[in-house]
Amino acid sequence: MSHVCYFTGKKTSSGWTRSEKGRRKDGGVGNKIKGRTKRMVKPNLKKLRLLVDGEVKSVWISARAIKKGFAVKPLRASVLASQAAAKTAADAKTKPKA
Repeated sequence: MSHVCYFTGKKTSSGWTRSEKGRRKDGGVGNKIKGRTKRMVKPNLKKLRLLVDGEVKSVWISARAIKKGFAVKPLRASVLASQAAAKTAADAKTKPKA
């Protein structure tokens, strides 16, 4: 499984770092680019067990997606399911039998 957010599609991206010289306060005439090297920018991904399409899966999810509430954890889903079942059971008890 690759390190890609299941919900937002965030993944590792590449870029450049710049090595500069010649600051003005050191007597130069401004920053000059001396060299550059490749760098990797990685998203803040967490591996969580989530309820996806009715089943529990282990997926990579970005911290931003967690904050936005895309993650539904299986424990919370099972608690909500048990509450719904208890409510339907209570409704069935109060219905008059014909």
